[in-house]
Amino acid sequence: VPASCRVVTSISDIPTGIPVHLELASMTNRELMSSIVHQVFPAVTSLGLNEQELLFLTQSASGPHSSVSSWNGIPDVGMVSDILFWILNEHGRSKGAASDLTRIHFHTLAYHILVTVDGHWANQLAAVAAGARVAGTQACAMETIDAGRVSLRAPREFMTSHSEAGSRIVLNPSEPVVEWHREGISFHFTPVLVCKDPIRTVGLGDAISAEGLFYSEVHPPY
Repeated sequence: VPASCRVVTSISDIPTGIPVHLELASMTNRELMSSIVHQVFPAVTSLGLNEQELLFLTQSASGPHSSVSSWNGIPDVGMVSDILFWILNEHGRSKGAASDLTRIHFHTLAYHILVTVDGHWANQLAAVAAGARVAGTQACAMETIDAGRVSLRAPREFMTSHSEAGSRIVLNPSEPVVEWHREGISFHFTPVLVCKDPIRTVGLGDAISAEGLFYSEVHPPY
């Protein structure tokens, strides 16, 4: 039995009403990645992934910008946004499809984006901000952000999409979380205060996603 089928079987044993979060990890098998997209994604409620996993995912499943071989420095926000939209639009519940997937937390070094299907989640602003905050505190092994030990590397302005007429966003330091919408899907973007001399990086993605989930509010029918 394929691994993805075994995963779906295991998830189906979880009582109805309990949301399931899937945290992706680095992989090299495109066939396995494609089967995860088509079989496992509809069975989970929430997804967490980084820039390498996102690019490999779209390459494996022929999604937007799949011809891009690698990111050139900080991942382009508009391209990332297009791929995240495609995941929820094609493999999530956005069109009434038989899928439970309604939330994606994307994290990369310089910024995070929390993407949700409208009507299923609340408190996204606090959730994405909390995930970004823990990225800085855990990497620097400190309880609160020390401005002298972190730097801001997020783009000061960006396009929200490259596959359609996206809007240009200019970051406002006094309101760092930016929100935009696309066909019933909401995006919440925040820059990350990046630790200059990281001490703890193992499990950082797990900590980011867990912190974001802690602040997220899920709506019925889950």
